[in-house]
Amino acid sequence: MTLVAGVVVREGRASHPDGTSVDPRHWWDALGTAIADAGGFDDVAAVAVAGQQHGMVALDADGRVVRDALLWNDVRSADAAAQMVEELGRQAWVARTGLVPVASFTGTKLRWLRDAEPENAARVAAVALPHDWLSWRLRGYGPADESPLGPDLDALATDGSDASGTAYWDPVRREYDAELFAAALGRGLRVAGGATAAAAGDDDAVVVPRVVAPDEAMGTLGSDVALPGGATARAGLVVGPGLGDNAGAALGLGLGPGDVAVSLGTSGTVFGVTDTEVTDPSGTVAGFADGTGSRLPIVTTLNAARVLEVIGGLLAVDHDGLGELALQAPAGADGLVLVPYFVGERTPNRPDATASLLGMTPATMCALADGLAAVEGTGVTVSRLLLIGGAARNEAVRAVAAQPGEYVASGAARQAAWVLTGSLPSWEVSATVVPADPRPAR
Repeated sequence: MTLVAGVVVREGRASHPDGTSVDPRHWWDALGTAIADAGGFDDVAAVAVAGQQHGMVALDADGRVVRDALLWNDVRSADAAAQMVEELGRQAWVARTGLVPVASFTGTKLRWLRDAEPENAARVAAVALPHDWLSWRLRGYGPADESPLGPDLDALATDGSDASGTAYWDPVRREYDAELFAAALGRGLRVAGGATAAAAGDDDAVVVPRVVAPDEAMGTLGSDVALPGGATARAGLVVGPGLGDNAGAALGLGLGPGDVAVSLGTSGTVFGVTDTEVTDPSGTVAGFADGTGSRLPIVTTLNAARVLEVIGGLLAVDHDGLGELALQAPAGADGLVLVPYFVGERTPNRPDATASLLGMTPATMCALADGLAAVEGTGVTVSRLLLIGGAARNEAVRAVAAQPGEYVASGAARQAAWVLTGSLPSWEVSATVVPADPRPAR
């Protein structure tokens, strides 16, 4: 997405494989294709990448991906998460990281890797997150036979929002917790470009990206970098720190005190922005960092737009067809209830749960509505609610309440302008007024 004076002037799209375990190469190919589809970078001065949080991208000493990245919605590390909570205790985790480990977080995936794939764990020389890795590749780094600058792991960088979802970074002190990283992978860490944060002289330490300030450049290209899809990132291009997807959406929406967003992507999230430290020992609300130096209290479910995809597949209709059917159904669906835990769940933390279709009750409950209540329970005041994400484009969802838009990309573009000019561009998104009866007359 390209912004000029806060106005979107062009955008590009590209798909990559679905799933919970993906070769990051597909993201690199999709990024290059999307950039080419948006008209390329020749007239672009600064760029930032916003992307899915938590994904574990493990690199070896040659800059090659050790195994497919485990994404946020991969629940194989649920047992590892439970072990880590038991070892330290909920209160201690919240005090040190702002969250209670669940299968989604990077640290639990590293524990799973240590226990389930020790040979792969032994090869790990650096751990990055999806947007860290893409930014690194965009700046010209990577395996020697694929990139002009080669596998310089000390060039890895990230931002606070993504680091705060690892379960080994403290959003209050804004620094890594070497003890928690060692509890995950069984090894010390070294911040890229810095000293080892474990025992001095630990040759087995794993590199983690340095965390740059929200308005700090991650780097500036010293030479042209050829991208998949035919585009070129030109020398002099400034690369911002990037963001996790929800922090990017918050920045793209211009969220302020009293604003809360509900995102209906593959996962569903409820989040706001606050300057107050967020502590929830229940683990329902995670106290992430946002993209400006404040906090992003967030509740996340694993089943949102995925539910529409699964049900649409069962009924042999696309998203538009499912929306038409939903608008024809009576309110309450005559008591038919879907418990939509198709891939387990994160909030509530039930990774082994399965979906059920029931007809015993006339009432239904929405996990995201519960999430909104949980965010309010941390002290965040809600005066404006904005609905975003891919599923917000569904006609039935839009008829109920929607503010559709590519706000994650808008946030990354806004951040790039901030890094380039030194001033955060002013931003305003109008609220959506939900009609009292959103159903069309029949």
